[in-house]
Amino acid sequence: MTRKLEELFDFPPLDEIEEDEPTSVPATQIALKEINDTIDKIDAALPAVRDLETGDRELDDLATKATETFDDLMDLGMQVDSRYSSEIFAVASTMLGHALTAKTAKLNKKLKMIDLQMKKLKLDQDQARNAPEESVETAQGQVLSRNDLLERLLSSRDQKDK
Repeated sequence: MTRKLEELFDFPPLDEIEEDEPTSVPATQIALKEINDTIDKIDAALPAVRDLETGDRELDDLATKATETFDDLMDLGMQVDSRYSSEIFAVASTMLGHALTAKTAKLNKKLKMIDLQMKKLKLDQDQARNAPEESVETAQGQVLSRNDLLERLLSSRDQKDK
């Protein structure tokens, strides 16, 4: 594993990890539970961004109307006398500015919501790290060699046959 990957995924350096020490089952279960909780929080937060479609549609409608009005005024400005066309072109440029403002407001609103959600997620993760760990019930197990396992299986089969 490279050092950049260790830094990216926040792993301890490979030199510090002892190969004889296996990862404990409770620690793995706790980590999986935290990951599942984080995924659930993200899934629950994402629909909140999509629920803002009503405001988005209104801003899109305003931008569309302003663009259509700009096109109409540009056509009209080309057809009238040159001494009157300057005022028409000024109004047309104002309409185009309104269309740009509506689109920019829509994007800024989405970016702000995503930023707030990311801040909330970070706060939740920080609180989860500082919270006391819950005890997780685990099963008891034994480490057996292949020969021990075969011996137990054969003895249990012999007991069933009797």
